Amino acid sequence: MSVQNWSDNIILVNLAKEPQMGEDLQMAIEMVAESGGCDVVVDFAEIEIVTSSSIAKLLKLRKAVQDCGRRLVLSSVVPQTKGIFSVTGLENIFEFVDDQFMGLAGVQLVDS
Repeated sequence: MSVQNWSDNIILVNLAKEPQMGEDLQMAIEMVAESGGCDVVVDFAEIEIVTSSSIAKLLKLRKAVQDCGRRLVLSSVVPQTKGIFSVTGLENIFEFVDDQFMGLAGVQLVDS
């Protein structure tokens, strides 16, 4: 399963390549809405290319998470993929960490 409840208030999304990526992000958006608010760590370890549709879903996920006062963290984003965020001007609105363990640890520390 690529989208899972890591804890009561943390969702971990291990993104799959397109077209599954969009479905994973949509599922995460729905889980955030149903939970009433939780932190989300999205792991990009398997991702090299991000489509405009997936970027739109990431922005929607970011809004859902922030509306609840929670954090969205993107992990394991390779330089090629991070370049897509830079070109689109979105690198400064997302929080990036080196790997999913750093992302999970970061949101757990703030949460406790």
